[in-house]
Amino acid sequence: MSKRFENLKKVPDQPASRLLAAANAQLKTKLSAPANASVQVVLKELEAARAPVDMLRLLSVSLPPRECVWWACIAGRDVLQEDEKSICLTSAEAWVFEPTVENRERLRLVLENESAADNAAPCATAAYYAPGNLGEGDMADIPAPIGVVSACCFGMNLKTLKVGPPPEHCFEVMIDRALDIARGGNGKIELVQDSTPAPTTEGTA
Repeated sequence: MSKRFENLKKVPDQPASRLLAAANAQLKTKLSAPANASVQVVLKELEAARAPVDMLRLLSVSLPPRECVWWACIAGRDVLQEDEKSICLTSAEAWVFEPTVENRERLRLVLENESAADNAAPCATAAYYAPGNLGEGDMADIPAPIGVVSACCFGMNLKTLKVGPPPEHCFEVMIDRALDIARGGNGKIELVQDSTPAPTTEGTA
């Protein structure tokens, strides 16, 4: 029996349907699993149904926000051209390493002033809203838009399909990255040749 979906210790012990509903997300695949089925059970069914897009959608709502942002950042590195710079990506990565008020304020400024033509803008958006509210101070009591983090990270990963390798390969790498992060790894499974170092998310919330 495949052990691909075992030991996903970062995934909440909640039914997949509840996590999807909380993010206002839906799967296109009709499931036979019961409504209280775990994420792992649903992932197995989606794998058997050859539904990689739904697998990515479920993983995007199952990873904790910080880990989900890092998953998007890895995809962002794939999407950028070799000499392309992205302040959205570097700002999001900085927040993943140190989710401080200062780094979040930097994300706000980047999104307001420098994100329009940035291919990795979804990474910065996801990082900014990952704490779950609209900002610091008076904005801290206002919840972030429902599902914004998972939607941005899901979309950022789908951009990887434009890089060049066959879609089947891209999907498998994206899924395995998320699963590795869910097990406490750094998700650094290469899609293309890339020597960019990555932080571990071990021990993050």
